Amino acid sequence: MHRDRSTDGTGTGDRRHRVVIIGSGFGGLFAAKALRRAPVDVTMVARTTHHLFQPLLYQVATGILSPGEVAPATREILRRQRNAEVLLGEVTDIDLETRTVTANAPLTTFRVEYDSLIVAAGATQSYFGHDEFAEHAPGMKSIDDALELRGRIFGAFELAELETDPAAIARWMTFVVVGAGPTGVEMAGQIAELAHRTLPGEFRRIDPRKARIVLLDAGDSVLGTFGDRLSGKALRQLHRLGVDVELGATVVGVDDDGIEVADRDGQRRRIECKTKIWAAGVSGSPLGAHLAARAGAETDRAGRVRVEPDCTLPGHPEVFVVGDLMALDRLPGVAQVAIQGGRHAARQILRRLRGEPAGQPFRYRDKGSMATISRFSAVATVGRLRLAGLTGWLLWLAVHLLYLVGFKNRVTAVLHWFVSFIGRGRSERTVTLQQVVARTALREAGEQTAPPVAPAAAGSDGSAGSAAPADVPGQRTAVPGPEAARPGAPERPTG
Repeated sequence: MHRDRSTDGTGTGDRRHRVVIIGSGFGGLFAAKALRRAPVDVTMVARTTHHLFQPLLYQVATGILSPGEVAPATREILRRQRNAEVLLGEVTDIDLETRTVTANAPLTTFRVEYDSLIVAAGATQSYFGHDEFAEHAPGMKSIDDALELRGRIFGAFELAELETDPAAIARWMTFVVVGAGPTGVEMAGQIAELAHRTLPGEFRRIDPRKARIVLLDAGDSVLGTFGDRLSGKALRQLHRLGVDVELGATVVGVDDDGIEVADRDGQRRRIECKTKIWAAGVSGSPLGAHLAARAGAETDRAGRVRVEPDCTLPGHPEVFVVGDLMALDRLPGVAQVAIQGGRHAARQILRRLRGEPAGQPFRYRDKGSMATISRFSAVATVGRLRLAGLTGWLLWLAVHLLYLVGFKNRVTAVLHWFVSFIGRGRSERTVTLQQVVARTALREAGEQTAPPVAPAAAGSDGSAGSAAPADVPGQRTAVPGPEAARPGAPERPTG
C-alpha cells in the first residue's frame, strides 16, 4: 500500500501530521498538551482511561484520598484540545516499517497510523527475578494496586478483631513494607499514623497501637538518594512513629503468612505477617523490550530503552521514548524527567514541521526531590537547598497541589488533607472483598480463557507479525479480537 509520507517523517500532501502517543502518564499527557496549538492530529492510546498522579497512590491506599483525586479522566483533561483524541487500548505491537501501532481493547483490536510516535508507556513493579512474590506482596503502580492495598490494610485490623489466638492476631497486625525509597517510606509512615492516630478507640478486642510496621531494605540507608543528613532525619522520624526499620535485609521468600529475610551475615529469619507491600524497584514496561527488538536497540538492566541524546529510538528519528521507559544519562524514573521529556519530544516534532534544525539533545533540569514521612514532616532537596520537618512538608504540599491536574482535584485534596492531617479521620475507608481478590482472580481467569496462539505471518521487518486487513490511510482499522468467535459477539465497526 502506498503511503504518502516524506522521508523525514513530517508528512506530505494535504493531510495533517499524525502524532501517536502511547501512555497517559506524565510523559504522554504533557507531550499532548505541548502540541495543543500545533498543526497536527494527536492520538493518545492508553491502557487506562485516566491520568495517574502516581506520587500520591500511597494516600489512596491508606484512605486519605479517593481514586478520582489522583486519577482524573484523560478525556476530561484533554476535552478542550480539539486536535487530540483518546483511545482505550493496550499496545501490543509497534511496526516501525509501516509506522502503525496495534492495540488491544475490550472486545476489539485496532491499529493507528503515525508519522511521529511518542512512547511513554511507563514502568511496572520489579521483583528482581522473583515474580512469584507478587501474589502475596502487591506493588503500588496503579489504582487497582492502591485499592487492593487499602483493602488489605484496613481488612487486616478487621480480621485481627475476630481472632482469639495471640499469634494469629500478631500476624494480622504486622505490616511489612519492602523498599526504603520514597514510596516505601511514605507508605510505612502512613500505616503507622493510621495505627497510632486514626484507629485507636474504634476496636474493642485489639489495640491498633500495638501494630508492628516493618520497613525492610537491602541497602544501608533510607531515602539514600537524599544524602546522609536528610536520610538520618528521616530514619529518626520513622523511629519516632514506631516504624521498625531493618536495613541490609534482603527478601528471599514470600508466602501467605510471612516473609523470609536474609541479613548481611547470611543468617535467614522469618517475619510472620499477613500484609506485605512491595515498594522496591521498577522495570520498564514490556513494550520497551518489544520496541528495542524491533529496532535492534539495547535495553538496560531495568528494561528501559537506550535512546539517542534527543530521546529518539536509534535508527528511527520519528520515534521518541520518554519517561520511565527511557534510558539516557542515568536519569531517574521520576515525574519531572517524564514531563520534561514529553515536552522535549513535542518541541522536536514542531521544529521538524517548521523545517527548522532538529535533533537537539534533551537537557534535564533537576527541580528537586521530596518525600513525606508523616503529617507535618517531610524531606526535600531543591538544588543546594536541603529541607526537613515542617518546612519540607509545606514545600511538599505546595508542589503536589501545583501538579495535581484540575482545580476540582486540588480543592477536594486539600479538604481531605485537612481531615487527615489536622484531625484524625480518613475520608476514604471504604473497602470491599472484590478489591482484595480481583487481581488474583483476573489473572487466573485470563490463564484459563487465553486463546491458543496461532502461527503468525512474518511482519514487514522480518519479525513475527499477524495477518490483518490493510490499513486505511489516516484512519483506524479494527482487527477482530479473540472475542470475535464467541457466539453472539457484537459486530465491530471499522474505521
